[in-house]
Amino acid sequence: SSTQFNPDGTMTRAMLVTVLWRSAGSPNEGTNGFTDVPADQWYTQAVAWAAQNGIVNGVGNNKFDPDAKITREQLAAVLYRYAGKVGMDVTARADLKLFPDAGSVSAYATDALSWCVANGIVNGVSETSFDPDAAITREQMAAILYRYAAYWELDVSAEADLSAYEDASSVSGYAQAAMQWAVGAGIINGTGDGSTLSPQGQATRAQAAVMLMRFCEEYVVW
Repeated sequence: SSTQFNPDGTMTRAMLVTVLWRSAGSPNEGTNGFTDVPADQWYTQAVAWAAQNGIVNGVGNNKFDPDAKITREQLAAVLYRYAGKVGMDVTARADLKLFPDAGSVSAYATDALSWCVANGIVNGVSETSFDPDAAITREQMAAILYRYAAYWELDVSAEADLSAYEDASSVSGYAQAAMQWAVGAGIINGTGDGSTLSPQGQATRAQAAVMLMRFCEEYVVW
């Protein structure tokens, strides 16, 4: 809703791809090939488009798992693939071995995370941990998209007043400007009765799509 942000809500795979699909003009891609994506769901065409364009992959056994959580490395992979699709330079690499837990990064996400770290889009959760398999929160998503936009040299001057939300003080310091921008730019809307922000809650993979879609609708020219 327009009065509740609920940044701690989970973010699903289906919502993530729906964002990008709408930004591309909502093309009709036909069937998606995944047995767990019914033909009549709000995200069906988005999944088909994202899969056929190599932006997202299935999880195996012809399944997409639309309601699964989206992790930090999964989001990095989607942003990396999307940047490549729209013609951005995706050759930069950082040495992930600076993080002691770099060995836990999945093989499919190594290049993506290396690129994101090299460009300041994704940071570690601390000086000693990257935590690639951790579920991403709404404030983390906002912060990553904020840095993604800045990397593209897009206008990130929008600044909403978060004080109307009862728990605005729970937004982490690192995410304050990003959350103000994301709300001000219409990338993140309130949820529920509109009275709270829940910035540290897990986000599902499908819900992330909505934020990406709004980001692309606002900033990306196809």
